[in-house]
Amino acid sequence: MAKRATLPRAEAKMLHLPDQVSTLESMPSLESAQQFRSCPRRFHIPLLCETVIVTIGTILAIRVLATSPIAHTTWFVAPGVLVAAALIPTLIRKDEFASIGWTTEQIVPAFSILGRTCLVVFPTVFLGMWILKSNELQLPLRPALPQEQGWIAWLLYQFMYIAVAEEVFFRGYLQNNILKLTDALKRRQRRLQGSIAILLSAACFAIAHVVVQGQMVSAVTFLPGLILAWLFIRTKSLLAPILFHGLANTTYCVMARLFA
Repeated sequence: MAKRATLPRAEAKMLHLPDQVSTLESMPSLESAQQFRSCPRRFHIPLLCETVIVTIGTILAIRVLATSPIAHTTWFVAPGVLVAAALIPTLIRKDEFASIGWTTEQIVPAFSILGRTCLVVFPTVFLGMWILKSNELQLPLRPALPQEQGWIAWLLYQFMYIAVAEEVFFRGYLQNNILKLTDALKRRQRRLQGSIAILLSAACFAIAHVVVQGQMVSAVTFLPGLILAWLFIRTKSLLAPILFHGLANTTYCVMARLFA
């Protein structure tokens, strides 16, 4: 039998060399792969610790201020603490803060989503309050009605201080950090990432109201917290949550005045 001709081993290596080179060039290097795996661990753990410490410390600080004798005279201190607690750690970390939403591309969608949300939520709240009043039941939350300062000063306080400060902290800092912490989820789990951020942000929002106000009934703020957190996810900015927060506080007080 005739022997089958075979190529020398060296020649065979030369023939396969181009394929090996192209394969190696298309694969990521071991060093870059190691960096990709290790970066989230180095970044997420410090961010998680920072978020937990800042959130707990801020809520306790607001609680102390709310129960102190200077609470009524220094009304601007609590909003200032919220804003400082949100901005200072972000600046130290040299990270980007959540977008306010002043650009043209953000304002129009934000107002559109805000308007539709108000059309659904506020009539529902009115109906719920009417049902409570018809059954001679009290409202779950006492509205903070304006007293000596008058309605104009009260409205400015609700929008410029309460709504801005709380949304900057709970959505701009806390919820934004939760999104960063869960950013490792795969694309198929993006909805899960948003749901986790919405639930945790709303839960912390409600817990903060319970701790500061000292009453368990304040846990109902979890419901508006869900809407505020959803607006932040939906619009990717703080404009819609801030405006809805101020409008919700104002509308609730007006409705409570009507049913009083």
